[in-house]
Amino acid sequence: MIQAPPATSAPVSDAIGRYRWTICSLVFFATTVNYLDRAVISLLKPYLETEFKWTDADYANIEIAFKLAYSLGMLGVGRVIDKLGTKMGYALSTFLWSLAAIGHAFVSSTFGFSVARAFLGVTEAGNFPAAIKTTAEWFPQKERALATGIFNSGSNVGAIIAPLTVPLIAETIGWKWAFVITGALGFVWLILWFVYYEVPARHARLTKAEFDYIHSDVDDMAAAAITTEPKVSWFKLLTFRQTWAFVLGKFLTDPIWWFYLFWLPDFLNKQYGLKGTDIAFPVAMVYILSSVGSVGGGWIPLNFIKKGWEPFKARKTSMLLIALCVFPIVFAQYLGQINMWLAVLVIGIAAAAHQAWSANIFTTVSDMFPKRAVASVTGIGGMAGGLGGILLSALVQKRMFVYYESIGQKETAYFIMFLICGGAYLLAWVLMHFLAPRMKQIELDPVPSAR
Repeated sequence: MIQAPPATSAPVSDAIGRYRWTICSLVFFATTVNYLDRAVISLLKPYLETEFKWTDADYANIEIAFKLAYSLGMLGVGRVIDKLGTKMGYALSTFLWSLAAIGHAFVSSTFGFSVARAFLGVTEAGNFPAAIKTTAEWFPQKERALATGIFNSGSNVGAIIAPLTVPLIAETIGWKWAFVITGALGFVWLILWFVYYEVPARHARLTKAEFDYIHSDVDDMAAAAITTEPKVSWFKLLTFRQTWAFVLGKFLTDPIWWFYLFWLPDFLNKQYGLKGTDIAFPVAMVYILSSVGSVGGGWIPLNFIKKGWEPFKARKTSMLLIALCVFPIVFAQYLGQINMWLAVLVIGIAAAAHQAWSANIFTTVSDMFPKRAVASVTGIGGMAGGLGGILLSALVQKRMFVYYESIGQKETAYFIMFLICGGAYLLAWVLMHFLAPRMKQIELDPVPSAR
């Protein structure tokens, strides 16, 4: 049964924004937990290397297990979320990944960690398709990049909390408790999610003024009350150039973020001798800068739109400027010879640029596709990003890092990686520009009218 929009009336000044930003806060919290859980292992690497006798190749294999499972999860999770809806789909994903995160504490072998990471990867894949779909449901087009930037900054907050807490937990009560405590946070989020979340058409406390504002885009009002939507096949979605623009953009740039997340502590350890709690503040600083970039990445196109720019032009210009901001990372090691904090700064700027890029590339999905296809397209792109990360780990990091470390020149491997980081976004922008020069929204089969 299709329900009518809420009829509650309230002054516009009181109504606009209250529940939209509550929902955004919940998605921010979920993304924070998501990244906290996946970042734990990089900070426990020294402890686990000692206990399980890991080499860099072993660690890379465990990382690949996570990325492969994440990619495969992305292939289907968007469809699951489109079918179950954001409320149940998001909840199921968070429940399962929290179990997986805690499960790391109960494994006793390198193979066991690979299995635990794989389970974590396939379940964590649900976060971003659900988050992007939630944003599309709750925000008009002009605000989506800002909302995406805010919730996406949760990935940085999670990565900030991790180095400030995980080494301390490991030093005081053991590495196993680091997995248990961080994994348990997902169950706290589940309680809040079921208390506060509902789609706008069924939200009992949403005012009519805010409901109308959420659906103020030209094509939204007709579909606002639809609760059952026809499926869109992957094969159909893959026939659109817009899908491939998003897929290639994610394939080329997601691996760079994986590199920061899984290898930054190792870089600081091997290049500057930092270990244990000494590594906490430099890693946290990189992700503090990333948080600024995530929110700033949403603000840049919004500012252009307020000046009268078309949304596609504002988004495309913002992404080009952001891509240019990554390039200085190629000088990270040179600057680090002057002072370690200069290297931390330039890596932090590049990480901030990635998050700004991420806020915008996710928003291109809701710019180019109707809401009923958003989670599916996000899932396809997320799978491509995961596959890119696997290729980078298997073909570059695993072999290159092991080789250069064997000859005592691991800094050369990191220099090559920083060159890849510096050029990936510019290449992605060029390909996206040619595939979707105007980011025009596609037309799918019409949604059946309610009877």
